[in-house]
Amino acid sequence: QKEDIEVTLLPAGHCPGSVMFLFQGENGTVLYTGDFRLAKGEAARMELLHSGTRVKDIQSVYLDTTFCDPKFYHIPSREECLNGILELVRSWTSLSRSHVVWLNCKAAYGYEYLFINLSEELGIKVHVNKLDMFRNMPEILYHITTDRNTQIHACRHPRDDDCFRGNRVPCGMTCRNGTPLHVISIKPSTMWFGERIK
Repeated sequence: QKEDIEVTLLPAGHCPGSVMFLFQGENGTVLYTGDFRLAKGEAARMELLHSGTRVKDIQSVYLDTTFCDPKFYHIPSREECLNGILELVRSWTSLSRSHVVWLNCKAAYGYEYLFINLSEELGIKVHVNKLDMFRNMPEILYHITTDRNTQIHACRHPRDDDCFRGNRVPCGMTCRNGTPLHVISIKPSTMWFGERIK
């Protein structure tokens, strides 16, 4: 039996291009979230989730369950996380030009919000291996660089943490003008946070 359905893609806020699927047909409406990260109030502003002034009747929600575990009872907001990272990076990089931060990002995408905000707040561009993957996101290009001579690095992580032997970042940089680097690593990860709340 055939049925016409309408499929609407809604922004999921997880990484660039991530979407939630809203299926609407004669048998009802279904929302499939996939991985998503929405700030409070964002869903309320999504016109396509509403019919007039009220939320559409949704019969089923297929919710991503990565964090459906008691240890993830409290996940701080994106803003809380940003403020904590900003405070740490600002205090570390202000010690000297040889104090460097490595953002140990496990995925290629999804950290754009962090890179842009760190760069805007601190006036320091974030080192990445290549700009190619960001070409379709012009808003971030001003905040990232392939020049290793910066204090914030998000160069791709190695297969293990061997890069910290010799106090260097994954791109191989070990010193600035002959002065050895002092490197701290920040792992922006909800999974990591859930296991190490402090």
